[in-house]
Amino acid sequence: MIIVHHLNESRSQRILWLLEELQLPYEIKQYQRDARTRLAPPELKAVHPLGKSPVITDNGRVIAESGAIIDYIIRRHGGGRLQPDPSSAAYDDYMQWLHFSEGSAMLPLMLKLYTSRLRDAAAPLSPRIESEIDNHLGYIDTSLGGRDYLLGEALTGADIQLSFVGEVAAAQANRIVYPNLDAWVKRFQERPAYKAAIARGGPYSFAR
Repeated sequence: MIIVHHLNESRSQRILWLLEELQLPYEIKQYQRDARTRLAPPELKAVHPLGKSPVITDNGRVIAESGAIIDYIIRRHGGGRLQPDPSSAAYDDYMQWLHFSEGSAMLPLMLKLYTSRLRDAAAPLSPRIESEIDNHLGYIDTSLGGRDYLLGEALTGADIQLSFVGEVAAAQANRIVYPNLDAWVKRFQERPAYKAAIARGGPYSFAR
């Protein structure tokens, strides 16, 4: 049985969504952020040394990092679903998107979040951060032109991995200026499996 060590308002929400899309049985162990610092509780360090979420346990294995978790679940339990044929060219695109989320797209959004707490002291960094946000969100927006999902008409694990970027963009950027990106987020948020994951995972302010 897969156990998701789920931190509220975090990237682990997309792991619940993946499991719902695949209709796999799983359990949730809930963790709450510190109300003042917004950091994960120390109990998560007992699961993985980094003390962060998402992390899953499955038959004695501990898997951390969103992309690795999505890849693991799809390879081990997906039965060929939610990814292209590994021998196809589409699989190469899939892997690029799977790694793009945390490797590139999240960094400027997180930098904006952290530097916003510095107020005026962050002013010298703001233009570069905003430029990088526009660069990455614009790339996603252009890539989604004429498509329902990143690889075409069908949802894949890459969409699930990148979903957090699209949702955070509503809080850290003006997502509506990227119409394809905005429509993609609204489209996947209407999926029954997405809604089921929210119901199981608890309140999630990024679902907008």
